[in-house]
Amino acid sequence: MARRRDGVGRRWSFRLGRRLAVSTALALSPAFLIAAAAAPTRAVADAGQGRGELMNLASLSIEELANVEVSSVSKSAQPLSEAPAAIYVITHEDVMRSGATELGDILRLAPNLQVARITAAVYGVSSRGFNSAAAEKLLVLIDGRSVYTPFSHGVFWNAQHVPPEDIERIEVISGPGATLWGANAVNGVINIVTRRSGQTEGGTLRVGGGAVERRASLQYDGRLSETLTYRLYADAGDHDDGATATGADARDGWRRRQGGFRLDWAAGTDLVTLEGDAYRGFEHLPASPDQKVSGHNLVARWTHPTGGGGTLQVQAYYDHLQRSVPGKFDNRLDTYDLDVQHSFTLGSRQEIVWGGGYRVTDDDFPVVPAPPNIQFFDPVGRRQALGNLFVQDAIALTPALKLTLGLKVEDDPYTGREPLPSARLSWKASDDTLVWAAVSRAVRAPSRLDRDFVQLLGSTPYLSGRIFQPEKLVAYELGYRAQPTARSSISISTFYNVYDDLRSFELTNGGLPIVFANQMEGETYGFEAWGGYQVADWWRLSGGYSRLHKDLNFKPGSSRLTGTDIAGNDPAYQASLRSMMDLSHGVAVDVDLRRVGALPAPASPAYTELGARVRWAVSRSLELAVTGENLLRPRHPEFGLTGGTLQVGTGSGVQTGRSISVDAQWRF
Repeated sequence: MARRRDGVGRRWSFRLGRRLAVSTALALSPAFLIAAAAAPTRAVADAGQGRGELMNLASLSIEELANVEVSSVSKSAQPLSEAPAAIYVITHEDVMRSGATELGDILRLAPNLQVARITAAVYGVSSRGFNSAAAEKLLVLIDGRSVYTPFSHGVFWNAQHVPPEDIERIEVISGPGATLWGANAVNGVINIVTRRSGQTEGGTLRVGGGAVERRASLQYDGRLSETLTYRLYADAGDHDDGATATGADARDGWRRRQGGFRLDWAAGTDLVTLEGDAYRGFEHLPASPDQKVSGHNLVARWTHPTGGGGTLQVQAYYDHLQRSVPGKFDNRLDTYDLDVQHSFTLGSRQEIVWGGGYRVTDDDFPVVPAPPNIQFFDPVGRRQALGNLFVQDAIALTPALKLTLGLKVEDDPYTGREPLPSARLSWKASDDTLVWAAVSRAVRAPSRLDRDFVQLLGSTPYLSGRIFQPEKLVAYELGYRAQPTARSSISISTFYNVYDDLRSFELTNGGLPIVFANQMEGETYGFEAWGGYQVADWWRLSGGYSRLHKDLNFKPGSSRLTGTDIAGNDPAYQASLRSMMDLSHGVAVDVDLRRVGALPAPASPAYTELGARVRWAVSRSLELAVTGENLLRPRHPEFGLTGGTLQVGTGSGVQTGRSISVDAQWRF
């Protein structure tokens, strides 16, 4: 069990060295290197390819793939090979070859994420632990629009959908990103970047499904002028009810309808983007009428080069979300956000990015009383403002050694200013090898649930917030990324995370009410690795493996009401292996195998599952595919066999089932 860390810097240093040494030794063991010599080559679809051409594995070399530009690590474009963080990129080709249609399933492609399907519409997605349906230590962005909710600071995955055809790439960072992205970027950041309109001009109709799920989408990319392009799309999906552990109907099916647009205007050297979506869906619930989910959003972004390699970007968005269960609750959320950032070089050795933002959320959450357990939010509605300023300076100490220092100051509406510093040191040992280390601080800010939720037992106060403070993390990381040969690449990262003031349930002076408090602490450590090998121009292998150890405990004086299970439900390990083959006559065969360790609470056994997809490019316009998911057994649990768990928002022991689907895509 972790001990108190008041004034024990030497103990921290010893534990840090020991944890990183153990994790690094495991990651560099010969057995693991043989298994992980498989770096995902993750080819990027060539935007210049003719419309309807089957994407092939030889479109980009491994060296070119290593130089794919990412922006999530430094908030400015840089080659993946030079990014000093544990970052994995899911490319457009990865998405399309997987056959996945929902974001939760697409995110399984990232070996540095833990993804569990809890119900048909609800996923638990986390990085480096603390997973649940309301996992609140992972920041998710869609084209710069933050999609976490102030209700719990988790993500309503049933309200988030991006047509797979429109995803350019998904940048997945495991580890803190708070210095650039703010509170709640504690254990990781997911940045979903959509394709510019006009990249593939013309229309695409896609229909498909099977016994469990059905989907249809239609989109058209066109050009209004030489500098102005557009995209329009409509998308619909239905998913049938699953089964519980006993085989009974889980009543968790859903249906969704969504449409949207995107405009891109190249005004000289400036780029202007305007995009938006509107959606409506219905989700079955086990013991109440259907949950209704609807919303719309609008994003405007202006990017202006300032000379000398500098860039000024201004982005604003509006997001509306409505969730309701008749007779239970009706939640409305409006978000207004403005973000400005400027990057420039200072002399020949410094690259600086700085900026700030201001966000206003207007939240209303009326709950229908249901005696004797009367639950409500006090106040029912709350308007909150969140401001921030940040600066990061990347300093070239030598041509091969770079030090990156950053600081963000965020003004939280509940607890005031929080400093979020970080320091990263990277060494370009050779053209193909990067070694990096980082130390950073992050916080998970209080949510409405933490501070404003009240439950009465009759007339007696039973549960209350009010006193909850930010959860804190100090993270230490060490990473290695390389291309051992022209046909292989590998990435390894180890981490040691020290948490303080984690959420707990505490009695008030030995009695009621129970309050949300900060009486848990502890540490986690482990490693993540992925790699791949280009066996031939037509065959690529990729794989990943991660290991996690959690050591959490209560502080002296805690009521210890729930045990540490409230801090999430995580496997000790997970592994994946993927084979992608381009055969003759336009046929592609992709197979993926994953192994996930057992979950402790709610208990769920370890499982191994297999997915496969056969795709045939009949012509430049027509493509057919057959996709199989969870092929090894009729059904299995991914997040517990029973309901009534302690984590906020968890499901009710629904099992994930086998499915076979057929789909067709026609380009015109």
